[in-house]
Amino acid sequence: MSRPQVNNETRKKAQVAEDLSSMSQVTGQVKWFDPTKGYGFVVADQGGPDILLHMNVLRNFGQSSVADGSRIEILTQQTERGVQAIEVVSIEPPEREDCGPVLSDFSHLEPEEIRERPLEPARVKWFDKGKGFGFANVFGRDEDVFLHIEVLRQSGLADLQPGEALAMRVIDGRRGRMAAEVLAWEVAVTEAGAA
Repeated sequence: MSRPQVNNETRKKAQVAEDLSSMSQVTGQVKWFDPTKGYGFVVADQGGPDILLHMNVLRNFGQSSVADGSRIEILTQQTERGVQAIEVVSIEPPEREDCGPVLSDFSHLEPEEIRERPLEPARVKWFDKGKGFGFANVFGRDEDVFLHIEVLRQSGLADLQPGEALAMRVIDGRRGRMAAEVLAWEVAVTEAGAA
């Protein structure tokens, strides 16, 4: 008895169908993410096993980190090693318990005043997560803009890499220009296009 021949094209189509059937869209919360290790985990709202979130998937979304506790919407796929995120759809920063300003430099500003400021394109000069701060340069300007880790967390980020493209809302603080909000470049471009 002879076995039917299956050509490579048929195999590819079967694999694509199998891959699509193992995909699902999931909403959850970032359990933890470590940029040094290059991965972290998401806990789905509907329960189930932790979902692996790899750095490359996050980078495809335009970010190099995500704050623990952030709300996240992802496309997942079941693999031999478990459930993995294959695409980030959206990220919302973790909710803060207090509604006051993140830093005393912002205490005289209402949140609406900060959101009304223009998004300025910038690149990270350096950022040290251990120290809790770093600096970026706005395109076309020489001066540094101070980046505080609490502003990153409020913006849904946990760390930044030198050369990373950002969009920032900048204020003149007591110690000079400082970021009051930070967005990944791709998120800012999408947000600006929707406005």
